[in-house]
Amino acid sequence: MSTSRSSWCNTTHDWATDVDLGHLARIQGNPAEFAPGGVRHLILEVLAHPADEAASTGAGRCTVILHLDGSVSVADEGRGTDTRFDEQGRPVKKPVMSSKDLRFFDDPGAETLPDGHPRRGMSVVAALSEWLVHTNRRLNGSWVQRYEHGVPVTGLEAVAGDGATGTTVHFLPCGHLPPLADDLRRFADGWPGLAVTVDDRRGG
Repeated sequence: MSTSRSSWCNTTHDWATDVDLGHLARIQGNPAEFAPGGVRHLILEVLAHPADEAASTGAGRCTVILHLDGSVSVADEGRGTDTRFDEQGRPVKKPVMSSKDLRFFDDPGAETLPDGHPRRGMSVVAALSEWLVHTNRRLNGSWVQRYEHGVPVTGLEAVAGDGATGTTVHFLPCGHLPPLADDLRRFADGWPGLAVTVDDRRGG
């Protein structure tokens, strides 16, 4: 059903804000604050979303692939990112990549991730990545969108559905971030309801 975007209730993000350039610049200006530990923290920011869903449903599964080119993909089997249709029938995805998470970003009491650092939201991952591709499969459709440094460079491009739902976030962290140097599995175990498989294809 299509409805007016102005009527949508904000819960985790502001539906009226497609891209918050000031917010992205703030993250990019202080990566040590927003991604302490570098790539590991970015992965945990992504994993926190399927962990939320696993906590609400009782269980969940997720696969992390560490690619040879330094990129990382995180794929889950959840419901996919909330995507709605506006009054003109156009799909609108919740702006999780390019605007702040209203629950965590400016909250000094925000939950901590398994690395002991505050959770800030997916926009941290997008802002501190050279590129990020978000594939989103829901019951009402499937789409892919590409970002560069947190800014979308494509629209929502429809992809063929395969009957499954879930989200895949594939990103290349900015080169100045510390690389993943320790065992991700021990941090991923920080969410008991989420089964995480780590596939390290980096070699060496």
